[in-house]
Amino acid sequence: MTQTQSRSRTYTWGDPSVTAALAGRRPGLELLRAMGDGELPPPPILALIDIERMTAEDGRVTFWLRPQEFHYNPIGSVHGGVIATMLDSAAGCSVHSTLPAGVGYTTLDLSIKYLKPVTLRSGLLRAEGSVLSKGRRTALAEARLLDERDSLLAHATSSCLLFDMPQ
Repeated sequence: MTQTQSRSRTYTWGDPSVTAALAGRRPGLELLRAMGDGELPPPPILALIDIERMTAEDGRVTFWLRPQEFHYNPIGSVHGGVIATMLDSAAGCSVHSTLPAGVGYTTLDLSIKYLKPVTLRSGLLRAEGSVLSKGRRTALAEARLLDERDSLLAHATSSCLLFDMPQ
């Protein structure tokens, strides 16, 4: 076995209870924009995978991530779990952006198609989520992962359960 130079990574995150406490009291779009603007801490998962930024509109959310070595799997490409996390976050948050105060959501299912390998050479990644259909109790969303050249790398669809948040 060949010895390689070790690397390290340090990251910090904000207290997730601050944002979670407001989730039932603020409309989803307002909450997401406050996280995107830095007014509220984003969920720790975004720091864990190193999401650079997020934007939100009604029914649409975009996340950006620059692939790093710490995202890699054993064969030298970005781990599918990182891609799944980006797509799940974009699809779910697009649904969240449409919800009034007092309504929450959770992912019921996530179906992903991985279309191309993602590596450092892919450049800045963009996960774009959008709502396809929203009813009283469920919503359907999709998310697309694109590279710097707007090439489609992965696609997902997600069903979300909508529910009243405890007050």
